[in-house]
Amino acid sequence: MDKIPPFQSFDDQSDAATCAPRLAALRAELARGGLDGFLVPRSDEHQGEYVSKRAERLAWLTAFTGSAGAAVVLKDRAAIFVDGRYTLQVRAQTDTRLFEPRDLMAEGPAVWLGSNAPKGARVGYDPWLHTASGVEGLRVAAAHAGAELVACESNPIDAVWSDQPDPPLVRAVPHALERAGEPAEAKRMRIAEDLKKQGADAGVITLPDSICWLLNMRGGDIPHTPFVLSFAILNADGSTDLFMDERKSSPELVQHFGNAVRLNDPKEFPRALDSLKGKMVLADPNNCAAAVFDRLGKAGAQIQRGLDPCQLPKACKNPVEIEGMRKAHVRDGAALTRFLAWVSREAPNGHLTEIGAAEALEGYRRATDQLVDLSFDSISGAAPHAAIPHYRVTRSSNRTIKRDEIFLIDSGGQYPDGTTDVTRTMIVGRPSTEMRDRFTRVLKGHIALATVRFPEGTTGAALDAFARKPLWDAGLDYDHGTGHGVGSYLSVHEGPQNISKKPITQVLKPGMICSNEPGYYKAGEYGIRIENLIVVTEPEKIDGGERGMMRFETITLAPIDLELVEPLLLTSDERNWLNAYHARVRETLAPVVDSETRAWLVNATRAI
Repeated sequence: MDKIPPFQSFDDQSDAATCAPRLAALRAELARGGLDGFLVPRSDEHQGEYVSKRAERLAWLTAFTGSAGAAVVLKDRAAIFVDGRYTLQVRAQTDTRLFEPRDLMAEGPAVWLGSNAPKGARVGYDPWLHTASGVEGLRVAAAHAGAELVACESNPIDAVWSDQPDPPLVRAVPHALERAGEPAEAKRMRIAEDLKKQGADAGVITLPDSICWLLNMRGGDIPHTPFVLSFAILNADGSTDLFMDERKSSPELVQHFGNAVRLNDPKEFPRALDSLKGKMVLADPNNCAAAVFDRLGKAGAQIQRGLDPCQLPKACKNPVEIEGMRKAHVRDGAALTRFLAWVSREAPNGHLTEIGAAEALEGYRRATDQLVDLSFDSISGAAPHAAIPHYRVTRSSNRTIKRDEIFLIDSGGQYPDGTTDVTRTMIVGRPSTEMRDRFTRVLKGHIALATVRFPEGTTGAALDAFARKPLWDAGLDYDHGTGHGVGSYLSVHEGPQNISKKPITQVLKPGMICSNEPGYYKAGEYGIRIENLIVVTEPEKIDGGERGMMRFETITLAPIDLELVEPLLLTSDERNWLNAYHARVRETLAPVVDSETRAWLVNATRAI
């Protein structure tokens, strides 16, 4: 392949040696402000999962670069909180002598603060970087310790981060109707009707994916995610005030918006909240910054705490969006299959590295001429690195893929008609008996979720155990969710749906797209994950049944490594599913790949 400039950087972006001077600088700044501590979330003013480089305050302070986490800094101790995906990564990246690693889910900053904040301590926080509900929990915890939570007018990290990047400034563009499937005006009026039904005069929207979906626009303010960082106030008459840097706009975008969408400078957003005095305003305490609630409260607005009104409609894809996702997955599946065939030829030579593999896969996706960006930095891990669920290869960690070792690659693309996310695990050489057992148990769980039938009103939490049972039967498990929502040329992770142990109450609805990704990880040796994207279908009656049952349609198309499958562990129904899936992969992709890849594909998808 020709050399193509990569989207993904493999430069080392963290250095534990920076932790000490940066922590010292922050503590000095806190002392100047009369503070005894500070809370450092990994978030920005919009409370999304992905943030711009300017907002990577947690990474700057701790050197930890994961996509979820937080830190609490006190005068004489500090802690960093990560979930099960990052247990190994945080210890490899940060200085654990300075930042004690703690469990984000089991403990979290609030519990730790309640147990460790000194009595009388003044602990600061940036009210734009914490949700309203999050601050309420932190405030209770601080009070329990006899400490005080103090809202900071400016962020003390920004004061000591001398080379902090500028805010992102990427042109926003209309998202074409043939991709969106519904005009922005229709969306605004539909959501405005929902506001009126709830008795609200307006709704404050701060999540980037909600605003981009509502207004049918896309941008590039966040790496790998076509977001436009902005704020919006949707009025009950359907008109919208959008707070976005006008330099991101264009005559084309203004025409696309029409007269009912008014463009304002982001600096005007706080004053616009003030103007809602006396009005009933819907705001999501789990997604809106605490500063929004503070401003509305001081202005005298009546605050109606409720869910972001765009999240559920956005998650339920319309037929145009679903068809676009199917087309994107055929295109992406062909690129991934070309890559898998190439790995099967190159890896046995002993020269292929994790970075080389990730670059090659990116090149195959770029060769489609329709790739806008990767949907996230590829997770390309061999042997022990595959055992780190969210491993990020760098030039210093780059490892050669060796014989008889497992190689895992989790990757995806952003295309104008859809977003992809797929993981494949493969063996170079011969797998051990244990590897085949673990891989097949993961596969059995994947098939169980792919084939489950469930009634309306079912949550993802109710289905999570289907994917885990084959592992549980052997006393095994994994420490991440089984499935997350996926956007339509938006975020590769979106809510409100989820398939995991978390007791999330959102039911699965037709049109929702989720990942199906059970896994197994043996620390220091290897990791396994099989991930496809699945769409929730409309309910259908089963012969002889009494209720309509929904199911999942698998839309990802790529071979699953048969060398890692132990057929004796599969039931006849499971073998039939695998053979039928591989037949569909072969029939769909064989016509759109080259002859060399086609020959490999025929063998890779053979019936077992």
